[in-house]
Amino acid sequence: MTHPTHRSPRQPAIRRLTMVTDAWSPQVNGVVTTLTQLVKQLQAQGVDVDVIQPTDYPSVPLPTYKEIPWVWRAPDLAERLQRFQPEALHIATEGALGWKARKLALRWGWPFTTAYHTQYPQYVRARAPIPERLTYALLRRFHQPATRTFVPTASMRQSLTRAGFEGLTHMTRGVDTQLFHPAAHQSPAYQSPRGLESLYYLYVGRVAPEKNLRAFLELTLPGQKVVVGDGPERDRLETDFPEVLFTGAQSGATLAGLYAGAQAFVFPSRTDTFGVVNIEAIACGTPVAAFPVTGPKDIITPQVNGVLSDDLYTAIIQAQDLKSPALAKTIPEYTWQGAAQQFLRNLAYIPQPMPKWLAQD
Repeated sequence: MTHPTHRSPRQPAIRRLTMVTDAWSPQVNGVVTTLTQLVKQLQAQGVDVDVIQPTDYPSVPLPTYKEIPWVWRAPDLAERLQRFQPEALHIATEGALGWKARKLALRWGWPFTTAYHTQYPQYVRARAPIPERLTYALLRRFHQPATRTFVPTASMRQSLTRAGFEGLTHMTRGVDTQLFHPAAHQSPAYQSPRGLESLYYLYVGRVAPEKNLRAFLELTLPGQKVVVGDGPERDRLETDFPEVLFTGAQSGATLAGLYAGAQAFVFPSRTDTFGVVNIEAIACGTPVAAFPVTGPKDIITPQVNGVLSDDLYTAIIQAQDLKSPALAKTIPEYTWQGAAQQFLRNLAYIPQPMPKWLAQD
């Protein structure tokens, strides 16, 4: 398929954007962090953003992921799109709302952009005996009509290109340095979780099979292991690893303080597309220990702000020696303002209002 040029020289600046997403608050994950920060920056730059998200509609919990809603009806979606009359449409996720919006956009001949936030082929394989090639085929079908598909890293772009995806473009991620900084654990707003020891190694993220947490929790380390987050595997892991401190989901000053106080941040996932938590940790002066895979290998400068190794224990032990407030200065390129500017440059302009009769469902 030929992907049209996303912006002509005379295309006006986008001032009205509809974003359709199946990932939004109160969900807690990297996709929600990315999208909420992106919307915040777009609004600060004068863009009127209408976010169409799951709490707007009736939904049921997604099997094996009860925290994620599956919207089964969105009867006013076409009307809402027509009423807002966006100058650009971004379909952020491949869930039920994303497919519904895609169907309408194709019916009306609207150009739209998409994003590849999640390694669904690997996630699905971790839960069911479904070959990755089948999930990739479904995802290619979803993204193929988009004028652009945003990806977070160069290695993710290369991987998807090999898998037959087209129209890929880069959008970075950012970190709020007002919140995440090396002295965050000294903030009066920081509330240390009960049971936290002075020397600890930290994981932040979903507690789910695809995050490969056992690779971290099974290690014998010279300090406490701390897991921040919730998910379908939490109960089982708490039973199997009673010595580990599970704090549940944290946010704000407490999350920032936990990053800043850790000896090292441990990222055992092999299936993430980026891992915003990695740059949050580095912004707090805490080095990252991870496998040399997509996400970490795009972010981490080895032996500077982290260590990559197929031996996670070695990565952790070596990484802790790098801990320093100076680490925060090693990732200046990761800003939400920069991400928003990349995003705006690659949106597809909808050239004229939609005739009302086209909105009839």
